[in-house]
Amino acid sequence: MLTFSPNIYKLLQHENIEDNKQRFQQLQNQFASEFATIFPDKMALKTIVVIPSLTVDQEILTKVRGHFFYEERLLCLLMLLRMPRTHVIYVTSVPIDPVIVDYYLHLLPGITGFHARERLTLLSCFDASAKSLTEKILERPRLIERIKNCIPQNSPAHITCFNTTELERVLAVKLGLPVYACNPDLNFLGTKSGNRKIFKACGAPAPDGFEDVRNRNEIVHCLVQLKKSNLKLEKAVIKMNDGFSGDGNAVFFYDNAVANNDLEEWISKKFEDQLKVIAAQLGTSTFISKFETTGGIVEEFIEGEIKASPSVQCRINPLGQIDILSTHDQMMGGEDGQVFLGATFPANEEYAKELAVIAYPIAEELKKHGVLGRFGIDFVSVKENNQWKHYVAEINLRKGGTTHPYIMLQFLTEGDYDAASGKFYMNDGKQRYYIATDNLQSDSYKGITPYDLMDIAIYNGLHYNGATEEGVTFHLIGALSQYGKVGVVCIGSTPDRAKAYFNKIIEVLDKECKSHKETDYS
Repeated sequence: MLTFSPNIYKLLQHENIEDNKQRFQQLQNQFASEFATIFPDKMALKTIVVIPSLTVDQEILTKVRGHFFYEERLLCLLMLLRMPRTHVIYVTSVPIDPVIVDYYLHLLPGITGFHARERLTLLSCFDASAKSLTEKILERPRLIERIKNCIPQNSPAHITCFNTTELERVLAVKLGLPVYACNPDLNFLGTKSGNRKIFKACGAPAPDGFEDVRNRNEIVHCLVQLKKSNLKLEKAVIKMNDGFSGDGNAVFFYDNAVANNDLEEWISKKFEDQLKVIAAQLGTSTFISKFETTGGIVEEFIEGEIKASPSVQCRINPLGQIDILSTHDQMMGGEDGQVFLGATFPANEEYAKELAVIAYPIAEELKKHGVLGRFGIDFVSVKENNQWKHYVAEINLRKGGTTHPYIMLQFLTEGDYDAASGKFYMNDGKQRYYIATDNLQSDSYKGITPYDLMDIAIYNGLHYNGATEEGVTFHLIGALSQYGKVGVVCIGSTPDRAKAYFNKIIEVLDKECKSHKETDYS
C-alpha cells in the first residue's frame, strides 16, 4: 500500500474512480489502434511523454542512495530522437543539468544535436522533496497544461513511465494520453504473492513457499512448515508484496533450530534475533509493521555452491505480441545477495536459451490477464552435477535495472537480441556484450560534477565510440557529485572487452580522485 501526501489524498477523494478507470481504458484501447500503424514507421509523427517517477514506498526508496536521481535513468529514451519526426517531453522533479542532456544528444546516431534538441522539451516541477514525481505533477495543474500544450498538433502521443499506480492513471486521464505500461488494476500480479500464483498457473519452477502471508504469526507458521518439509533448510526469505530492488526482503536463519515439536515456539521466540532485514536502517519492527500493511510471501532460500541470478526482460505490445527482449546475469549484493547491483549481458550461454523457454509461458499467462509493456522475470539458478536448475523468483511489472542499459545498446547499435541463440547481433552480424551497474560508488568520487565526468571520460578515451561501437555510456550522472555514485554501461565486442572497459573506468575514477585529493591547495 502506497502512502501519499495530504494534497494527493484530497485530490484522489475528488476523483470519480470508476469514471477515471473507464476513461483510462478508452485511452488504452485507442493506443492499440494507433500502435499498428505508427510504431513500425520511423518517419511517423509521434510524441513520447516521459514521466520517470519511482512511485513506490517512499520509506523503502529513501534507503536507496541517490534515489532522487533515478529519474535520470530513463534519459536513455532521448535516443528515440534518432527518429527525425519523433518528439520527446521529459518531466523531472528538478531541472537536469544541460551538460547531461548534451551528453545524450551527442550519442544519437545519424541526427545532429541541434535537430534533436528542437524536438526535445524538458519540464520540471522545481521540487526536490521526497514525494514521487507523479505526485508533484498532479499538484501542479499549470504544469499539466504545459505538458499538453507542448505536444505538437495532430501528433499521436503516449506516456512512458517507470511503473504505474493509481496516480499515473489519474495523470494519464488528465493529460488525455494512454500509457505504454500495465493498467494499475493488474498490479497485484506484480506483487510477490501474485507472482507465485502466476508461476503456479503456468507450471513454472518456483521455490517452495507460501503466498498471501499477512502478519508475524503467519510468517512464523510458514517458517515452521518450510523447515519441517526440508530439515536441511538453513535459511528462508521473507518478502513484502511491494518490495523494491530487494529492499523489501529479509532473511531468516535457522541456525541451531530445534528439530522437534518445539520448533514453532523456538522460531517465535528467536524470530527477531534470527531475522536479517536487507534495507539499511530499516529495523525489524518497522519491517514487520510494513509487511503487515502490504502482506507478502515466505519461501525457501535457494542454496548452491555454483549459483547465479539471471533475469529475462520481456515486453507485451498493444497488439498482444510477446517479445523476449534480453537475458542478463544479475550482480547481487547485500545480505545473502538480495540487492540488485548490476548485470552482465547476455546471460551465461550455458543457459540463456533455457531462460527464454521458461519465461515465455509466464509472459503468455500475464498476457491473458491483459498485461502491457515491459517487465522482468528474475531467476535463481543453481548448477548441480553439471546441470543448471532454474527457479523463478519474481516478476517485476515495470521497468527495472536492466531496462535502460539494454535500451542504450539497442538504440546505439540498431541491433537486437536473438532469444533462440541467446546472443545480441548488430545489422552486420557482429555481436555485442556489456556490463552495467547503477552502483559504481565511492565516497572519493563525491564532488565530481557532470562537467568533470565528461572531461575525465574524454581525456581517457572512455566515451562510447560510434565508429567501433564500443565504449562506456554513463547514467545517474547527476548523483555523482553529492553521492559519489554513477551508473555505467560498458559495451564491448567480447565479454572480455566489456570487462576491460568496466575495470578501466574504475581505475580512471580512482586515479583521478586520488590525484585530486593529493593536490596541495594551501
